[in-house]
Amino acid sequence: MLDTTLRPYLNAVRATLQAALCLENFSSQVVERHNKPEVEVRSSKELLLQPVIISRNDKEKVLIEGSINSVRVSIAVKQADEIEKILCHKFMRFMMMRAENFFILRRKPVEVRGLKY
Repeated sequence: MLDTTLRPYLNAVRATLQAALCLENFSSQVVERHNKPEVEVRSSKELLLQPVIISRNDKEKVLIEGSINSVRVSIAVKQADEIEKILCHKFMRFMMMRAENFFILRRKPVEVRGLKY
């Protein structure tokens, strides 16, 4: 039962991330020789893609915000019991320890979305 709902959810997340991660180098339209992540600065509406929310249920969802030169991924992980809370905490620690491998990784969640990349 779990596999029948989890597999399509993970496949949808994987396919959407593969499409969103087709990035290119795009210089700033405001400041010469600067390259800022458009998903963070939001200086031009035409450079932002439509945000995509992939949801398995109300507690498990992924928000993918893309732009021409950057992607932000927000992950909401179900934490129904103490074991899932511990696993989520371990996963967050694992990702935060590898923050240097990402160009941008917000170590603290914004709003109630959970992890953000």
